[in-house]
Amino acid sequence: MSCDKNLVPGNRPDHYIADLNVLRERGKITAVTDINSTNYFIYRGTQMGFHYDLLKSFSSYTGLDIEIIASNDINASVEMLLSGRADIIASGLGENPGRNANIMLTDAVAVTGQALIQRKPNRWSVLSEEELRNSLISNVSQLTGKTIYVQTGSTSAETIKRINENTGGRFSVIEIPYETDKIISMVARRIIDYAVCDQNVASVNAMYNPIIDANTIISQPEPLSWGIRKEGSVLLAEAVNEWLQMIKGNGLHAILYANYFRNENLARIVRSDFYTLTTGKMSAWDNYIKAFSDSLNWDWRLLASLIYQESGFRHDARSFAGAYGLMQVLPSTGRYFGVDVTSSPLNNIKGGVLYLRYLQKLFEVKIPDENERLKFILAAYNAGEGNVLDAMRLAEKYGRNPMLWDNNVAYFLLKKSDPEYYNDPVVQFGYCRGAEPVAYVSEILARYSDYRNLIP
Repeated sequence: MSCDKNLVPGNRPDHYIADLNVLRERGKITAVTDINSTNYFIYRGTQMGFHYDLLKSFSSYTGLDIEIIASNDINASVEMLLSGRADIIASGLGENPGRNANIMLTDAVAVTGQALIQRKPNRWSVLSEEELRNSLISNVSQLTGKTIYVQTGSTSAETIKRINENTGGRFSVIEIPYETDKIISMVARRIIDYAVCDQNVASVNAMYNPIIDANTIISQPEPLSWGIRKEGSVLLAEAVNEWLQMIKGNGLHAILYANYFRNENLARIVRSDFYTLTTGKMSAWDNYIKAFSDSLNWDWRLLASLIYQESGFRHDARSFAGAYGLMQVLPSTGRYFGVDVTSSPLNNIKGGVLYLRYLQKLFEVKIPDENERLKFILAAYNAGEGNVLDAMRLAEKYGRNPMLWDNNVAYFLLKKSDPEYYNDPVVQFGYCRGAEPVAYVSEILARYSDYRNLIP
């Protein structure tokens, strides 16, 4: 992804306006979204979520990368949008005259009402349906004297406060800065008695938390949308709405919605040891990855992203070329470093990390900038150091910077599939299908960004 040529990151004005034409020059769109079991999460190392998948689709539609910022504070998300740190709030925003004065709402990404969250009584499973129904609050008039908790700044907060005003202030509403899943879990764990949240999210939580009742609907369905700055973002808003019209017309939107809001398998995912939001774990190999990442001086989540790219955390993965295991190391490479990479997952990671350390030393003397150097190391792990060195020589010969990756060395690695370039006299290692290592670098770093968002 290229940086904005006119603004140095960190020195951006307080109110930076970037419509779609500027974002195309910048090469990316920055979206802020919230973390929970339906919007944005990780399962077995895979980034998932309704809004996450929508952002991926919008990225494909525009041809622009998406940078995601995670925030469960809606007011902070609005501030990021208005200050220019983010371009889109990719969360379910409803009508809010106060908050939305400077925000355009897109066409609806979902339509849902608000549900009361309450706990079923003790021994609820032996009660008849009528007995259970009679033990629970079934309409707003029964909330007199109760305290209702909602996420700060949310559509749920606005709705329940409006209902309370319209009914004479019979109950109390307390806004708390927690995401919806946590608030619902507080009801289940008897920390609070009542909450209100989006009905679609509530129904998902009730699937894997059977003590929760979410059947009392307190409002009519209303559209939930993404948010975009009103000032100077007309083209971006138009692009979002055109894309939404397209995916609603071709059925993709319905598929994505069903994947997260009408999918009983989601309960199995949330209960899994590898549902990262609750367990912090991605794989059975996390402890190995953490231990070996120290020897690279890497964040363990970066090494985990590489391993996911290579094998999806499958210890028995094998490639057609003979690469083996979690880090897809050739047995011959393992032998060079004195490790039998086929003998165990531990040794496979050890062999892969030893190769990465070799690449670190190789590029340490060639690429002074640590962040740039990482891209060269990753590309070399995928395509071999010889092909990366060839691309550096081509960059130097043809007037680009051999120490920068994006649009420089990456450009010539792509060119190494062209006879004009792989037959160039400075090239020593011939043909390379350069699109693969270039994508490999981008995908690992993008996943690493998501891992940093979602894994402590």
